[in-house]
Amino acid sequence: MSRPGTTYLPVIGLEVHLHLNTRTKIFSACSTDYFGKDPNTFIDPFTLGLPGTLPTLNREAVNLAIMFGLALGCDVSGFTQFHRKNYFYPDAPKNFQLSQYDRPIARDGALDVGGQRIRINRAHLEDDAGKLMHPAYAPYSLLDLNRAGMPLIEMVTEADLTTPEQARDFLTQIRAIAQALGVSEANPEEGQMRCDVNVSLHKEGEPWGTKVEVKNLNSFRSVQKSLEYEISRQARVLDTGGTITQDTMGWDEGGQKTFVMRTKEGEADYRYFPEPDLPPLNITPEMIAAVRARMPELPAQKRERYLVAGIRAVDAETLSMDAALSRFLDEALKSGADAQPLDAQKLTNWLLTDVAGSLAAREQSLSDSALTPAHLAALVKLIDAGTISGKMAKDLLPDVMAGEDPAELVKARGLAVVTDTAAIEAAIDAAMQADPATVTKVQAGNTKAMNALFGPVMKALGGQARPDVVRQLLQQKLGV
Repeated sequence: MSRPGTTYLPVIGLEVHLHLNTRTKIFSACSTDYFGKDPNTFIDPFTLGLPGTLPTLNREAVNLAIMFGLALGCDVSGFTQFHRKNYFYPDAPKNFQLSQYDRPIARDGALDVGGQRIRINRAHLEDDAGKLMHPAYAPYSLLDLNRAGMPLIEMVTEADLTTPEQARDFLTQIRAIAQALGVSEANPEEGQMRCDVNVSLHKEGEPWGTKVEVKNLNSFRSVQKSLEYEISRQARVLDTGGTITQDTMGWDEGGQKTFVMRTKEGEADYRYFPEPDLPPLNITPEMIAAVRARMPELPAQKRERYLVAGIRAVDAETLSMDAALSRFLDEALKSGADAQPLDAQKLTNWLLTDVAGSLAAREQSLSDSALTPAHLAALVKLIDAGTISGKMAKDLLPDVMAGEDPAELVKARGLAVVTDTAAIEAAIDAAMQADPATVTKVQAGNTKAMNALFGPVMKALGGQARPDVVRQLLQQKLGV
């Protein structure tokens, strides 16, 4: 990345935190369904760190972590162990976090991003902290412990990323994998996916510079923008002869700039030691096989399947990276797979263009609408069968998205395409008698003038005739 007077190369590493899709917290039976609920209502004695409480490891959290590790090509076999990571902070009632130190559950994986191999150092399990809220202009802060104890995967990359755009692409793939597996909803807006970034600069051929960490970024845009700002800031400091200090930074979304939070802690500051109330866990080949057997299709596999089905590459990429869209498409194709299977690209066009446009206009997601895969498949099949025109289908779409059956709508509104050639011929005769000048032009060789007759015929038939049939009969009548 070039800056005035000097060229620096960025070195970027990511730490990604994902909330796991479990019904209860990682070390207690407290429910995880806390989002949008009143503060401090999803707590229990262990979450509060009360004396005498003991952790019980959530089996499903372990299975989901194994699945996520396998999807990233990690080694998940052998012993894993929990440690206490000690620190005092108001949102950590126990005064320590149950995490994993030298024995993470997944190690040494990789993910391809734009043809570059990004290595995964580790992915480990831990419990989340609570959440501090700072009311504007108030001389106090508020503490909500609903999130405390939520099961987390923390995934740490090697410093293989080189641009902010690449970091964003990496996170997009991680979210797609997590959602496809059902490991996590990975929704940054609900705090289910958070990211810390580490970045340093150096000149080509020289050792890496001092890294700076930017904490708690809760959107992919913030990750990209914070990296762009921090790279620019570090370049300015180096260009003026300054030195970079190993600080932990926050991101000011309003000001679009980083700010110093604290001097970076080292491992010794956390005083890691093995959790005495949880024995080491041995991940056996049988456990791995059981998890692998329940793994759904990964985004890369979906993309290949869609390409084989005849879907354009750009659309196959879009679908494979969105679990909700791909699930909807697959169900629609399945529901339409009878004697005359649906064209996958045609159905994709409707889903990514007409349906997506309607949802965007209403500021809805696919899950917010009442549209079903079966109803969208039925709508497209009505077009393929010639029962309705594409225009009529677009007119019906708002009602279909509201949950109405397209076949019933066509029947109730009398919208079936006119296939009675006698009725079409009668409309053509009437149009020709009403506009003899145009008939003369067409028969004299000006075939484009036929459009002046085509419009009145379609209007007379209420737009319910098949255009290709109307044009064919018009040509026959006019002798062209």
